[in-house]
Amino acid sequence: MTSTKRNTWQRAAVRDYLVSNEDFSTAQEVHAELRGMGDKVGLATVYRALQSMVEAGEVDMVRTPDGEAAYRACTPGHHHHLVCRECSYTVEIEAESVERWADGVARQYGFTDAGHELEIFGLCADCSAKN
Repeated sequence: MTSTKRNTWQRAAVRDYLVSNEDFSTAQEVHAELRGMGDKVGLATVYRALQSMVEAGEVDMVRTPDGEAAYRACTPGHHHHLVCRECSYTVEIEAESVERWADGVARQYGFTDAGHELEIFGLCADCSAKN
């Protein structure tokens, strides 16, 4: 029996917030924003909605330099991110050389159907200019 994720108003509110916001947001930030807009949604519900949307490929999750999970609605398909450590500005990138490297490493060790995730953290041009 396969499980079907219910499309609740809470999940729709989380999705709508992420679609309207270009930046990555933590679950706590999403929760605070939704509560500030008058939505009566619990933090645990926000966490569950985000996790199920990640599993469904609806949103991307990256780890901040502090190790916290942050979420954003992204374009479909495999891609990577450049993330500013200072302001969280994020750019989606494709990296063919990374794809070739990952495939080669997997084959070298006898792995098939391998996947990977890549986030590169640094300072964007604006934050570099400030420092």
